[in-house]
Amino acid sequence: MCRSLRYCVSHCLYAAMTRLEEANREVNMHSSVRYLGYLARINLLVAICMGLYVRWEKTADALILVIFILGLFVLGIASILYYYFSMETASLSLSNLWFGFLLGLLCFLNNSAFKDDVKEEATKYLLLSAIVLRVLCSLVERICGCIHHRPTLLTTVEFLELVGFAIASTTMLVEESMSIILLVMALAVLIIDLRMKSFLAIPNLAIFGAITSLLFFPSLHIPTNPFALACFFSCLISDPLLDVYFSGLSVTERWKPYLYRGKICRRLSVISVGVVELIFFILAAFKLRDLDLWYFVIPGFSIFGIFWMVCHVIFFITLWGFHTKLNDCHKIYYTHHAENNSLDRVMASKGMRHFCLISEQLVFFSLVATAVLGAVSWQPTNGIFMSAFLIVLPLESMAHGLFHELGNCLGGTCVGPDGQPTLLPPDHVQELNMRSTGMLNAIQRFFAYHMIETYGCDYSTSGLSFDTLHSKIKSFLELRTADGPRHDTYILYYSGHSHGTGEWALAGGDALRLDTLLEWWREKNGTFCSRLIIVLDCENSQPWVKEVRKVNDQYIAVQGAEMAKVVDVEEADPPQLGDFTRQWVEYNCNPDSNISWSEKGRTVKAVYGVSKHWSDYTLHLPTGSDIAKHWMIYFPRITYPLVHLANWFCGLNMFWVCKACFRTNAIRYILMVYAGKQQRVFIYHPSSQETMHECKHRKLRFKCQSML
Repeated sequence: MCRSLRYCVSHCLYAAMTRLEEANREVNMHSSVRYLGYLARINLLVAICMGLYVRWEKTADALILVIFILGLFVLGIASILYYYFSMETASLSLSNLWFGFLLGLLCFLNNSAFKDDVKEEATKYLLLSAIVLRVLCSLVERICGCIHHRPTLLTTVEFLELVGFAIASTTMLVEESMSIILLVMALAVLIIDLRMKSFLAIPNLAIFGAITSLLFFPSLHIPTNPFALACFFSCLISDPLLDVYFSGLSVTERWKPYLYRGKICRRLSVISVGVVELIFFILAAFKLRDLDLWYFVIPGFSIFGIFWMVCHVIFFITLWGFHTKLNDCHKIYYTHHAENNSLDRVMASKGMRHFCLISEQLVFFSLVATAVLGAVSWQPTNGIFMSAFLIVLPLESMAHGLFHELGNCLGGTCVGPDGQPTLLPPDHVQELNMRSTGMLNAIQRFFAYHMIETYGCDYSTSGLSFDTLHSKIKSFLELRTADGPRHDTYILYYSGHSHGTGEWALAGGDALRLDTLLEWWREKNGTFCSRLIIVLDCENSQPWVKEVRKVNDQYIAVQGAEMAKVVDVEEADPPQLGDFTRQWVEYNCNPDSNISWSEKGRTVKAVYGVSKHWSDYTLHLPTGSDIAKHWMIYFPRITYPLVHLANWFCGLNMFWVCKACFRTNAIRYILMVYAGKQQRVFIYHPSSQETMHECKHRKLRFKCQSML
């Protein structure tokens, strides 16, 4: 009998374990994480129900019972809509709204008489466990890759729970209710600030937590449930806080819901920010009613109030100017949308990087002015003022973060050849003319793909003399950006005849040596730290590639083409001038290109060389003169004294340490095409993208790509 019983038990355990293994195989990780989220939600629902029951039991308030029953009824309707009618959006929206509302009631319907109740203690532990489960669910979702990050400012769940919580605050007096509603708005702005990964988002989160827990709620003089408040705050803030680390979206992807908005909508957002700033200033002025410390309040508010107003006039003008430039970018973007040009590339080609680098410093003044004015006019008994302060800080932090990251990621301006080429008479050099025209078309394709603005185009039927070339290159090396500073990188492209030593063959028997070109470069570059990249499509580029490796006082790179000397005409055509240009453009403009520079039997290969300190290059940041010129262009004369203050802050190097790693993509190009007796010169500045050298699997190239 014992043997039979043991057999039955072992058989049942075996069947149970087998069924469990089959269930585990059927249920993937995503389902397990989703069940964890359901558990956190059910745990929170039980905590809310038990907490409301305790309040009804102790107070015998019929309204609480009605709301409690109505809440259960609404959640039942949401479940029916979800499971029987497949109306997931409506069901989840309704349930999230009521979760926020009921949790808000649990926060504000608090009394000291509840503390000794066992069910109230159980409610606290359930709320704490709901926090742990919610944070654990969010963390596991991101670790397991179950979350697909999408560009959004505020999710529907977050918005509805915030609205429900704000509705629950209407059960209090008008002033307290208004303070809570404004605090909910501040929390919404903080969530957006975290989701955008603003530079100062984490400090804003710390300030928000400290002020609300230590100053805001005590100033309202109403009993609140700290466990319910912590649960509401943690459940909303966990996702955006974890996304600061886990989200892999780029700057423009995160800001896409805002940057891609229509012109009117973005203009209205700027006006709305201005209205919020004005309301904050008016609320801060209420501090003047405090006559006990008039000798401190009146002078302090007068001084820092004027400073705040000037800084925020600059802040408003900066935002307005940014959107003006962004509107121009939108026009170009939608014009060239069929060519798969991104908004990043368009913004970079319109000079957004330099604008954002300087605007970041100006917006930082606004943040400092707001913090100082808030400290001077602090009102510990005014919850509305504290809520307005907590709204303004994340708003200005987002503007600072936007300029900070766009200044980091975007490239510089660019110019290119102007107009279509005028061909030589076809009866003279028919073949050479066709080859050169194809080369020009390839380069123009390169311009169009990388959003290159035109600069100029010259032709010569008898070759280019040394003096003419000297004049053109020197004028090219003197070129600066529209905002004033020199470009960070200048690229010289040459395709034509050359001597065995690598010298460029010019008209009249003259030649251009690398030492001569570097002497011109040193003369024009001076103390400014710019780079020079030379791209050669000629028969003898190897000597320059070897010689540039000996340069130790400049940042110089040479990308050359190596043409095969002996070619089996039955297997491949002999290499000609322009073949490297055509393949190079195809390689840099076609993401699906199958060109491999290391392929065996190639008639054209790539060789390169860089100067000794090439890897030590650091990019140019805005100087005092750059800020002064920017100020003269965009701001009224009355604000000029702040130029000196801006220069002083730059000298402090507080938030500009990391900018040494910025990729400044302002680059200039010279293109010279020499075929037969004709020589064509193009001086142009490439697209907004940073030119970088890639050596991967022996595929050597200089590639223009977006620095995201």
